[in-house]
Amino acid sequence: MPPLSGFAPAGLPVREYLLVGLITAVLTFLLTGLVRLFAIRIGAVAYPRQRDVHVVPMPRMGGVAMYLGVCGGMLLAHQLPVLRRAFDYTWDPVAVLIGGGVIVLIGMLDDRFELDSLTKFAGQTTCAGVLVLFGIQWFVLWVPWGGDADNVGAVLILDQNQGGLLAILLAVTMVNAMNFVDGLDGLAAGIGLIAAAATCAFSLHLLDQSNGDVNNYPPALIAATLAGACLGFLPHNFQPARIFMGDSGSMLIGLMLAAASTSASGRANPSLWGATETIAVLSPLFIVAAVLFVPLLDLLMAVVRRTRRGESPFAADKMHLHHRMLAVGHSQRRAVLLIYLWAGVLAFGAVALTVFDVFFVTWGLVLAVVVAAAASFLPSVRSAK
Repeated sequence: MPPLSGFAPAGLPVREYLLVGLITAVLTFLLTGLVRLFAIRIGAVAYPRQRDVHVVPMPRMGGVAMYLGVCGGMLLAHQLPVLRRAFDYTWDPVAVLIGGGVIVLIGMLDDRFELDSLTKFAGQTTCAGVLVLFGIQWFVLWVPWGGDADNVGAVLILDQNQGGLLAILLAVTMVNAMNFVDGLDGLAAGIGLIAAAATCAFSLHLLDQSNGDVNNYPPALIAATLAGACLGFLPHNFQPARIFMGDSGSMLIGLMLAAASTSASGRANPSLWGATETIAVLSPLFIVAAVLFVPLLDLLMAVVRRTRRGESPFAADKMHLHHRMLAVGHSQRRAVLLIYLWAGVLAFGAVALTVFDVFFVTWGLVLAVVVAAAASFLPSVRSAK
């Protein structure tokens, strides 16, 4: 029986989370080869198109292996005495397994039969609704207005309808953003790994600050299993890739990131909110927003670009930001590694701001941004000379 208290014994279960992430990575790595053969057998193969970067037919549906790895990691966590608290006090892990399973199934159908955008959107909304039905939703939300002389901004207490709608909006946005960024070998898996690792790190910090509040176990578990799945899939997907994750993988990453950030931020105690706690409590959202800055900007630019040409916002072209990086002169590997660098700087910078001295972290971030910018524009400078 779990303890009646809402708090766990002192000490962070870092080793347990590392073990779960490692087992998830190993299972994903081993299962990806089998999924690759299955995808080839059923014809789930991406043939090169004019806008694509790859030049040979490539099996997809790698998200199936990632999801099975997540299931294995969750099963292990359920058997560990400490991490079992994530299941004893909330339904969050179960919600992720069910919602993730549905979205992977939708992605499998799309990887094989190319579903239309409206059907996929309906499926994404349904999966986001599954999360809300199991309790992954917002309860409080900080806004930058309505404060007084002592507090910056104000805290809104959301009812079930408002909190559920906000959670669905976030999940659908994350899913589509990750779907848009999946354009180069290893890109989506690497960004997912960085985002999940940063979110897990912050969740552990929140767990420490709350003296073991059991509400902070699920987001760290969700993030740890997602990080493990991305890590295990990356060796098969990094350039030159042997398999694509397809929509089954990119949509799973987006859904799990949204679930982890909502689980961590959506249940914050309103009494903890104030001018100094704002960044700490909202860090999961800041992390995800920072990591997904490129795909979200890419999504906005693509919609505006296609609409101005009189095309559907969902029409395909070869003007995404990662395509532009290739045009500047970067190789596929260098372009992916540079995006990793930007994602890591922004994601872990957001975490560092909540843990360490703001002054030193700010200067470190400025230096890291300068280095990343110089590396990004180096090929164009060389060409100009």
